[in-house]
Amino acid sequence: MSEQPRNGESAPAPEPEELREQVEHTREELGATVEALAAKADVKAQAKEKAAEIREQAAAKAAHASDQLRDKAAHAAERVRDKTPEPVRDKAAHAAAHLRDGAARAGHLAAEKTPEPLREKAGTAATKARANRAPLIAAGAVGLALLVILRHSHSHSHSHSRCCRR
Repeated sequence: MSEQPRNGESAPAPEPEELREQVEHTREELGATVEALAAKADVKAQAKEKAAEIREQAAAKAAHASDQLRDKAAHAAERVRDKTPEPVRDKAAHAAAHLRDGAARAGHLAAEKTPEPLREKAGTAATKARANRAPLIAAGAVGLALLVILRHSHSHSHSHSRCCRR
């Protein structure tokens, strides 16, 4: 920019090139200001950005909660396994093997008698179950161990109440 006049002196007139540069600079600043104002006024775009941000936060929280739940389930299964006596675990393993064999026989029989569209849907469900095998097995093991423990404690409480009534 040109210098300010001093002591009544008149300022020299700016050169045309200098004026063009000033105009171009002002246009750029004005364009940036207009873009900033337009962005602030675009409520729809701001809402979309906020929704995307909230979705990302929710997905992160869900993943964290899922990880914590998986860890807690594994820890609970380990504690149940540690507290379950060896003979009970052996019986549970034997029962599980027996159950698997019976389920396999029943599955073959059902497959022979089931219509094709229903078999396709069952195949899809089985694929999903295989994809989530570890959590399903852990949940089944915990459930089975709890069932065995409850039956064991229930039979002890009944035998104890019978002996004490006499």
